[in-house]
Amino acid sequence: MSQHAPESTTDGTDANAAASSDGGEDQARCAAIDIGSNSMRLVVSQVLSGLDYRILDEERESTRLAHSLAVNGQLDPQAIEDSLAALRRFKKIAEGFGVHEIRTIATCAVREASNGAEFCQRAKDEAGIEIEVISADMEGQLAFRSVAQAFDVRDMNVAIADIGGGSTEIVFACGGHIEEIVPTKLGCVRVTEQYGINDELFTTPDSFKRLIAGIDRDLKPLLKKRPFVPQVLFGTGGTFTTLASILMMQRGEVGQMEWGYRIHRADVSHTLDTLSKMTLKQRKALPGLSTDRADIIVAGIAIIDRLMHRMDVNTLRIHDRGIRDGLMLTMIEDMRPDSPEKTAAEEQQRQQAMETFARSCGVDMVHTQHVASLAVSLFRQMTPMFDLRETDDDTIYASAMLQDVGYLINYEKHHKHSYSLILNSQLPGFSRHALEIVANVARYHRGANPKKKHGNFTRLSESDQTRVKQLAAILRVAGALDRSHRQQVSRVEVTLQPDHVFVSIEATGDPEVDLWAARSRTELFCKAFNTDIRFGLRRPANGTVSSTAS
Repeated sequence: MSQHAPESTTDGTDANAAASSDGGEDQARCAAIDIGSNSMRLVVSQVLSGLDYRILDEERESTRLAHSLAVNGQLDPQAIEDSLAALRRFKKIAEGFGVHEIRTIATCAVREASNGAEFCQRAKDEAGIEIEVISADMEGQLAFRSVAQAFDVRDMNVAIADIGGGSTEIVFACGGHIEEIVPTKLGCVRVTEQYGINDELFTTPDSFKRLIAGIDRDLKPLLKKRPFVPQVLFGTGGTFTTLASILMMQRGEVGQMEWGYRIHRADVSHTLDTLSKMTLKQRKALPGLSTDRADIIVAGIAIIDRLMHRMDVNTLRIHDRGIRDGLMLTMIEDMRPDSPEKTAAEEQQRQQAMETFARSCGVDMVHTQHVASLAVSLFRQMTPMFDLRETDDDTIYASAMLQDVGYLINYEKHHKHSYSLILNSQLPGFSRHALEIVANVARYHRGANPKKKHGNFTRLSESDQTRVKQLAAILRVAGALDRSHRQQVSRVEVTLQPDHVFVSIEATGDPEVDLWAARSRTELFCKAFNTDIRFGLRRPANGTVSSTAS
């Protein structure tokens, strides 16, 4: 089934105007292919200045790779053949546009199937397509990136749901930053087959009750500890755009864009109730509902309905793009050319991104930057004493800059929220592993010490656990030395004594509160470095040092 969209930019501006102002046909072109559990999609785009593009062509094939996956754990043989044929066509279409790069991703069906690797190998051998099988977390990241590019979510607590054929990824985002990604196995094809609701008649009220109860049973433990009640749910994927299409046809809103369309929870429940009582034949004739989705739409809308119920959210907004759009945005970013100034520019970009992230979360930047400076000074002086990694001065600086981003959600557990926000931030210049270390150090800048029962900590290797404990211990001391938030401690000097570490402090005014806080936050330091720590106050005027025990 072909779906050729009119040429448009991601922000809806006129394509011809964009082409003339951004270099027209000389701009690079790229293509993204999304192999989903229900359908495969191709988008061919022309890159514009900045992080933007205009769509040159789109193609969709309903291949139902997830058909029978829940029953036998394998991709359907016929679906494999249909998908390989579609890949060959997609590649020819993309090459016809002279694309710079084709990137292909596969999601739940290929990820779970026992013959998924075999399918990927055949795609490489027979179609010349390299398939990247992405994780559920990456699906969530890409969906969020697409939504965040299309909507201003910086001042909102939102949830994003990407419903596919085999799974649904739920993203919780606060102030424009991902707080948590919740993967589920609730896909519209999988649920349809699991509850046998694709028969000619949608049998009895009992079967409908079993469907709802089953979805609730899966969602309840996953959403029981949701970080907040979302103000709005953003929906990506064919189920959401189909729901919008059905409602627009019923309301006589023909020609209105599906993108951004608002739907109330009551409308979702009413539509679900109506569709559940129709035969498959009746659904196929329903305006706004494509025939190739008629057999799975009840399961898809049931997932939406129960998601909104479980999250206690009343407003749904439709996003007509999703993970392939997120993939395209990622490709465009990666295509930016190298230059001799790139390293310095990337470092500046990383610094600016951290500061922008922190400011957007309401962080006290004067305090934070002062603590970061103290933390780096302590770390660098202690590096030769305790054989620390020299490159971790960047790690402790980033951890200090971002330790309080969790204030965005609440104060009481802000260190835990900081962990989630940092881990899911996709800050430029940080690998996933580097962000995980930074997130853990920030997590332990206050509160309980790292423990084996903490999942975020035990996921780390033994050497990384040691790094986190030592860096967090230093960060606690640095933070304590500005407990007054008055930036009175101007300089620290560290010396190693036989039975303790001595920190000499230069300060202006009366730093008693800061010294008191430092003395009270030494427990983790003593455990991490197996030594005591003591503090002394040095007055710049006469250089006198008064020693203070830990």
